[in-house]
Amino acid sequence: MSETPLENLRIERIKKLDRLKALGVDPYPAETPEHESINKVRSRFNGLASVAGRLLGIRGHGKLIFADLRDASGQIQLCFKVDVLSPEKFQLVELLDIGDFAWVTGDLFTTKAGELTIQVQDLQLLSKSLRPLPSEHFGLKDEEERFRQRYVDFILNPSLRDLFVKKSIFWNATRGFLLSHGFLEVETPVLETTAGGADATPFVTHHNALDIDVFLRISMGELWHKRLMVGGFEKTFEIGRQFRNEGMSREHLQDYTQMEFYWAYASYRESMTLVEELFKVVANETFGTLEFDINGYHVNLGQPWEKIDYTETIKEKLGVDIESSSTSDIKKKLKELKVSPESHDSRERLLDLLWKQVRRSITGPVFLIGHPVEVSPLAKRDTNRPNTVERYQVIIAGSELGNGYSELNDPIDQAERFGQQQKLREGGDTEAQMHDNDFVRALEYGMPPVSGFGFSERLFAFLADKPVREAVMFPLLRPENQ
Repeated sequence: MSETPLENLRIERIKKLDRLKALGVDPYPAETPEHESINKVRSRFNGLASVAGRLLGIRGHGKLIFADLRDASGQIQLCFKVDVLSPEKFQLVELLDIGDFAWVTGDLFTTKAGELTIQVQDLQLLSKSLRPLPSEHFGLKDEEERFRQRYVDFILNPSLRDLFVKKSIFWNATRGFLLSHGFLEVETPVLETTAGGADATPFVTHHNALDIDVFLRISMGELWHKRLMVGGFEKTFEIGRQFRNEGMSREHLQDYTQMEFYWAYASYRESMTLVEELFKVVANETFGTLEFDINGYHVNLGQPWEKIDYTETIKEKLGVDIESSSTSDIKKKLKELKVSPESHDSRERLLDLLWKQVRRSITGPVFLIGHPVEVSPLAKRDTNRPNTVERYQVIIAGSELGNGYSELNDPIDQAERFGQQQKLREGGDTEAQMHDNDFVRALEYGMPPVSGFGFSERLFAFLADKPVREAVMFPLLRPENQ
């Protein structure tokens, strides 16, 4: 079988590798000579410069060769001249390829075209590239190929690298805000014997040492944080990975980063005030603005955040009063909307499906409040409306981008709701919450009033106007060729 053009190029590079070794050049040295960032060098325009990076362009031949060198901070042009470099070093230049890493040192000068350039006086190969990079113009066009070879996508698309710099700022801004407001960062278990804190299907794995099956957490330690509240902690938060074995879409992944905070002696009203400030601070520190264009919506986080009621909004948008409608009435309306629920769907799931048809029309930012008890098994009841709970969700660009509530701390009520959830699980609802006896026991020792809230990296993806998968460095894929 004849080799492909890519394989032919790889063979040629391996030949160059052999020639380098024959010349006594180590193509993969461990040490890099002292150097500065390219951005720092570019700021001074003259003098001696030493830089290291990847070669992304090589032009010319014979006695004069130009190249482009890039590091994480920027790019600069290099000039190799046969009468400046030693013959041995110029021989090395002729064995360089696009994609190689190199260190160079030399004097800065500006070409007639106005390009700041290093007149190279010495160089060292740092790493020989054996596989040629795709053209920057054509790049990796297939989405799966881009995700599978993300490292190449980062090389070709500096804007993609910038996205993840912003993502780091996003989480650091979140952490900094909470620390500045007196919250303590904690770590709670990733492996659990009872998956709690959310309605989701968990991943299951086996713990060999204990010989038990365990679940990967589906929330950012919600029930553990509440145990901490029982134990005397008053303000905690956690930023980490959580896992849900469910569908993939523009807004959903199976493993992703989540933040949750828990605040003793605060109701959901105080929590909403803090969350609005948190969103504005984090958005501004990350993106330098409070106005965003997100998937066809124009969102201004700086405008007043209104509160809308779950029941009233569904009634206004769909003409359905969920307080008086039967389960069959809701199914009939869903059928009119061309939504097909599962045969085992409970009233809780049907209400959630109905709400999802409404939220797409909401630009936000708004706080959705007044959720029915059925859809909120961990939230405290509203004393003025016992069939609803003190819960809120942040709605932006037609999606839920944060969830919080006054936490249920009545152990008897909690045990009853866990019992109702267990019946749903036994009826085939794999997302219903599991009965956690130890958590009920903890509540029986007494937990103060607590408000909790959480958002995931979906918020960052929305503000960046990217599908959430695009905002993950290395999204999960099937094994190659499957």
